Amino acid sequence: MITPLKALRKNRFKTALIFMSMSVSISAIFLISAISGGVVSMYSAMLKTDGDIIVTQKGIADTFFSDINRSQMGSIAKMEGVKEVTALIFGAAPVDPLPIVGIYGVSENRFKSYALTQGSSPQMGEVMLGSKIYETLKHPKTILISKKKFVVSGVFKSKIGFEDGGVVMNVEDGGALFHKSASIFLITLSDLGKSDSLIKKINTLLPEGEAKTTDSFIDSYNQFKIIKTSSDVIGAMAFLMGILGIVSMMSMVVNDRKGEFGIMRSIGLSSRTIIFKLLSETLIIAVLAFAVAWGVSQGVLELIEHADKFQGYINGEITFTLLCNVFIVSVTMALLGTLLPAIYAARIDPMSLIQRGGA
Repeated sequence: MITPLKALRKNRFKTALIFMSMSVSISAIFLISAISGGVVSMYSAMLKTDGDIIVTQKGIADTFFSDINRSQMGSIAKMEGVKEVTALIFGAAPVDPLPIVGIYGVSENRFKSYALTQGSSPQMGEVMLGSKIYETLKHPKTILISKKKFVVSGVFKSKIGFEDGGVVMNVEDGGALFHKSASIFLITLSDLGKSDSLIKKINTLLPEGEAKTTDSFIDSYNQFKIIKTSSDVIGAMAFLMGILGIVSMMSMVVNDRKGEFGIMRSIGLSSRTIIFKLLSETLIIAVLAFAVAWGVSQGVLELIEHADKFQGYINGEITFTLLCNVFIVSVTMALLGTLLPAIYAARIDPMSLIQRGGA
């Protein structure tokens, strides 16, 4: 009996088509999942830098639309169990020649979170740039934001792509630029056990605001849900396209090998054996396609991370969990795509094929 490897070598052209179909589908699932996960991970990391509790305006769909009064920071800072309160303003604006750049207005106590590589933290009328945007803009001394010129006081390096490709300024300058007091408060606690009681106190103090633990906020944040849902939908489409491609290719393979399967049936091999044989062949291709797709996806993610066009805002990481999940998806896709053609092959009438010369 022909082994799976010999069968694959014998049908090289169709084997190559199945391999390419699987590789493209698996790569798409890798990239979609890694990039969407990277966006959520970067934003989550930015919020967690200085915050056990996050306060936003009540009922807002996005933190970019949030506006809370900075005057209450002092009252919150005096509450028992509060270590530090940080105010942030999120915004976006064009910075010539870039069409859109993330702008962050932050209170002075957050400057320590940015690892300066040169210069100093910004004073009023000054900004510091992430290393990515600093390189993209060719080391500027000043930048123009919304027709207002700011002096570049320093450059910082951040592992968070949104920050490394962004502009950081004083919260006062950010407030004047975007016409708001603060987008969010990040509250660091000295005693995490008091988070529930502090949330109640903050919500009483700020009736227009809403306080949550940072983990709870990230779990319930609508934008993250939209990103994850979109990723799941597109990933499912790539999965289905992969199955259809495999079904199509395997159907052609089975049609070309009718004679072989008829002879296998005539010498007494069971239908289960023929199905197992075809599934084994496809499984070998799937494992190889998975390995290639993994390598290609890593290369593409590396290119995206260092591409000036994306300014560091698009980033992705293939984690061990993602690797395992995609491997399971790849094997499932291969087996499901092969199952119907394999069942058809196992039901071929050997006598009718032999009488027609295997046609």
